Amino acid sequence: MSNLCKVIVLLPFLLTFVLARLPSLDPVEEGKSINFHARYDKFTSDGNGSENQDDKSDPGNDKKHGGITYGGDGSKNQDDKSEPNDDKKPVNRDDKEEGGKENGFEGEHRFPFPFRFPFPQFGNHDEPPKEAKESDTATANRPDLETNFLGSWKVDNPNSGVSAMHVQLLPNNKAVWFDTLNLGKSDILAYPPACRRLVGGRKGDKGLDCTAHAIQYDVETAQVKTMKMENDPWCSSGAMSPNGALVSTGGNQEGFRALRVINPCENCEFQENQAALSANRWYATQIMLEDGSFVVIGGRGAHNYEIIPSEELNFPIQQYGLPFLEETMDEKENNLYPFVNLLPDGNIFVFSNYKSIILNPYTGETLHNLPDLAGGSRNYPASGMSALLPINLNVENPEKVDVEVIVCGGNTPDAFKFSELPPRKFFPALKDCGRLSLTKQGAQWEKEDMPSPRVMGDLLLLPTGDILIINGAQAGTSAWDAAETPNLTPVLYSPNKNKGERFKELTPTTIPRMYHSSSAVLPDGQILVAGSNTNDYYKFNKKDNPEMIYPTELKVEKFSPPYLAPELQQYRPKILEFFSDKKLKYGREFNVRIRLDAQIDQSDIKVTMYSPPFTTHGYSQNQRLLILGLKQVTNQLISVVAPPSGKLAPPGYYLLFVVHHGVPSRGMWVHIE
Repeated sequence: MSNLCKVIVLLPFLLTFVLARLPSLDPVEEGKSINFHARYDKFTSDGNGSENQDDKSDPGNDKKHGGITYGGDGSKNQDDKSEPNDDKKPVNRDDKEEGGKENGFEGEHRFPFPFRFPFPQFGNHDEPPKEAKESDTATANRPDLETNFLGSWKVDNPNSGVSAMHVQLLPNNKAVWFDTLNLGKSDILAYPPACRRLVGGRKGDKGLDCTAHAIQYDVETAQVKTMKMENDPWCSSGAMSPNGALVSTGGNQEGFRALRVINPCENCEFQENQAALSANRWYATQIMLEDGSFVVIGGRGAHNYEIIPSEELNFPIQQYGLPFLEETMDEKENNLYPFVNLLPDGNIFVFSNYKSIILNPYTGETLHNLPDLAGGSRNYPASGMSALLPINLNVENPEKVDVEVIVCGGNTPDAFKFSELPPRKFFPALKDCGRLSLTKQGAQWEKEDMPSPRVMGDLLLLPTGDILIINGAQAGTSAWDAAETPNLTPVLYSPNKNKGERFKELTPTTIPRMYHSSSAVLPDGQILVAGSNTNDYYKFNKKDNPEMIYPTELKVEKFSPPYLAPELQQYRPKILEFFSDKKLKYGREFNVRIRLDAQIDQSDIKVTMYSPPFTTHGYSQNQRLLILGLKQVTNQLISVVAPPSGKLAPPGYYLLFVVHHGVPSRGMWVHIE
C-alpha cells in the first residue's frame, strides 16, 4: 500500500484522537477558562485543617489551595478577580442560559445534554457517576471552606416608601411587603391613584390618605410597585400557597377576620374577603399542612385555631379549641405569634411563652406535652426567635428523620409591663438558645448562650444549613418604643458544630432594625433587610418629632453572608436551570445540571430546598430547609431524590441550592406536588 493510501486510512483515527484531547464541549462563560485538572478529590483534612495535596507547585505552603482552607487561617486568594457584589449592576440577575431563553418561573425545560463522542473509548466524557451507597449517607460531608470574610452590607434602595412590617418572597422574585392602614400616611403615593379615609398619623395631616401601604419590591432591580389593600393587615399572618400566591390572614379592626390573596404576577392586586375567618386573628401564626391547606392559630384573645383551604376566599368554618394558648397567657400575654411547625408525622409543634406541645391538627387532640424551656418568655411581646433546624433527608430512611427546633432570645415574663409605658424600664433581653428534638422520646432542652442578648430579632435558615440571627434589640420588648440598644451585629449559628463553637459574630450594620423590621433570604444568597418603625406613625426627624427615639426606616439593605466572600466565588456552583428539572414529584428522582470547575463526589455536595417564609414581628412562619438525598454526583450532573411526602415538604414552591463545601449556588425555583 502506498504511503498516501496509509495516510488516508489512518486520517479518521488521527482526527478522533485529536478531538479526544480537546476540552469538554460544555459551554462555559465567555472570557473565563476552566481548569479541568482541579484536584478536590485528592484533598484530605488532618486535625489542624491542612490539606494533603498531590500538587507540589507550592512546597512552601502546604496548607494553601487558592487561599482557601479547611479549618486553616482563611487567607484570601489574591488572584481571584470575581466581583460577586458589584454594585454597578443588578445583583446576580439571571443570565440567559444555553438555548437562548431566559430562566423562568413557569414550566420545566429539558434539552439533550451537550455532545458526547459516539465511541466510548474516545472523547472527554462527563465524570463517571458515583452511585450512592448506604455507607455514603452515614458519612458526614467534608468540611466547609473557611474565610476571614465576615459579611458585607450595602444599601439596595434609599427609600422604599413603605415600612416592611410583613414580608414574603414570591416565585417571580418579587418581595411583597406591607405595614398598616390605620397609622396615617406612608412615604409613597399610591399608583394608580387610590385614596381612603385618613386614620391616625401626623399632626396636621388632613384630607384623604392617598398613599400606599403595600408594595411589590423587585429583589434584583430594587424597583417598587405600589399595591392596593382594603382591610388593615397590621400584625397579620401569612404564607405562600401551593400555587405561589401570598395568602394573608387576619390583622386589625376591619382586618381582624380578613383574608387576602395576591398571585405572583406583574399587575395582580389583592383579592380580599373581610369576614372569611372564624375568629379575630391579630398576632396569629399561619403554617401549611401536608395537603396544602393552612392552619391559622391563635391571635389576641383567640384561644383556638382553624384550618382554611389555600387561595379560596369563601369556605366552611373548621375551628378547634386550644386551651393551651389560654394556659400560657401571662398578665402581658407572651403567647402571641406562637411558634408552629409541621412535623414528619403530619402533626404540629406549638410553642407558646415557655411551653410546647405536639398537636393533632385534624382533631385538636394534644398528643404530647414537651418539657418547659426555662429562663423566660419567648413569644410576643417578649418576642424571641425560632425555627426548625435543617432536616437531613440524605439518610437511609428519610421518612424517619430526627427533627429539632431552636428557640432563642426573648425576655422575662414581666418585661413588657415595665417597657410599655413611662417611666419605661428596659430589662436586658435573654441571651440563651434552647434546642430540642421533637422526634426522640424523653428529649430535653439543650441550652447555649448567644454572643449578645436579643429581642425582636429574625432567625433565618441559610442555603448552607447554617442559621443567621439578625435585627432586633438588646433590651426591652416589642411594641411602640418599648426597646433600646439596637443589636447591630448579625450572628452565624452552625448547628452541626460542637457546643461552644457554634456562634460567630459577623459584620455589623449601621442602621438600627428595631420593632417592625423584617428580612428575607434571596435566591442569590444575599439577605434582604428592611423596615423598622417603633413609632405610632411615620417619623423621620427630631425637629418635627422631638419625642422620637428611632426614626422610621425606609432604607432597604442587602447583607452578604460569609459564603459570598470574593475568594470563594471560584468554588461556587452554577445551576443550569434550562437543563434542570423544576417540577418535582414526591419521592421521585430528578436531575440538576450544574457547572463547577472541580472534580467532586457526594461528600463535596449538599442539595438544599428552602421554603421562603412569611416574616413579621421576629418570626418567619412556614420556614424550613431540607437537605435532599443524593443518588449520583458529578461536576456537571447531580441526581437528587425529592422529599418523600408533603409531611416533610408541603406542596408548593421552594428555592433549591447546590452547596459545594459551604458555598451555595444561586437558588433555582422548583415546585413540588
